[in-house]
Amino acid sequence: MTAHNSIAALRARIHDLRPGNDAAETEARARQEILTKPPGSLGRLEEIACWLARWQGRAMPRLERVDILIFAGNHGVVAEGVAAYPAAVTAQMVANFAAKGAAINQLAEVAGAELRVFPLSLETPTANFVHAPAMDEAEFLAAVGAGMAAVAPDADLICLGEMGIGNTTAAAAIAAALLGGGGARWAGRGAGVDEAGLARKRAAIDAALARHAGDLGDPLAVARTLGGRELAAILGAVLAARAHGVPVLLDGFVVTAAAAPLARLNPRALDHALVAHASAEAGHRLLVEALGQRPLLDFGMRLGEGSGAALAVPLLRAACACHAGMATFAEAGVADKI
Repeated sequence: MTAHNSIAALRARIHDLRPGNDAAETEARARQEILTKPPGSLGRLEEIACWLARWQGRAMPRLERVDILIFAGNHGVVAEGVAAYPAAVTAQMVANFAAKGAAINQLAEVAGAELRVFPLSLETPTANFVHAPAMDEAEFLAAVGAGMAAVAPDADLICLGEMGIGNTTAAAAIAAALLGGGGARWAGRGAGVDEAGLARKRAAIDAALARHAGDLGDPLAVARTLGGRELAAILGAVLAARAHGVPVLLDGFVVTAAAAPLARLNPRALDHALVAHASAEAGHRLLVEALGQRPLLDFGMRLGEGSGAALAVPLLRAACACHAGMATFAEAGVADKI
């Protein structure tokens, strides 16, 4: 999928999305009805199998190639004292991913997934969005394009994660701009900011909303003005996955906020994506509810890194295993309903 050379072209792509495969989903649902179980007795596992069938375009979905994509970026708004850690930690954690020392490395192994990490100009933070747009149009489109290029067309599933000191401030600002409310509604403690830091975070969000009020009616302008490179890349990855017929697991608050502008432009834009878990970060449940989603897990996690998405992969594997491996009533010689 080629990158876009203008916001207008990107917007047009979002309004012209590939539909799901009705026939594959119908066939998958028909199979669920004849497996050796009462109808609906596997609950969301049945729904997941049929959802995978629809978006992979095959009645027997598979998870042979699962990619976890982490996008990393730095944020100028860190200068406002909104983060518990210095911006240098972003690059240090990217190195930790490469050394296989992070939680996501362990969870990726358990999930049977390949972890791929994409640092995005870490040496050049985005502009401090309290005073200027985080990215100009060219920077934003380049980051969206990087996310699009990261999606392998032959993947069976992608899990999206992020790393970026200060990015919960960006996520909260995006949520506030798209859905209303200020810093007090959407800002949480992120990686552990103290009370004074939380107050600065809320103030920075409110100042940015006032500073960019004229741009907040356009979801893409919101993403460019208040977001970050890693959030823009996540938006691009979600869009590319749709074009390639690859289902998506979204991680926590930052990833969900990064994808939210797509849903504001096209209500069906996230139909091929599931929210993997309910983050403990303030605002995530509100955002998930606004998007009409229901998280798969609720483990009180707020790490980021794609950790919640990776943790949900075994659930999807279980759904596929039951869907493909169970016998039908006829095959097992078990009496169907009277």
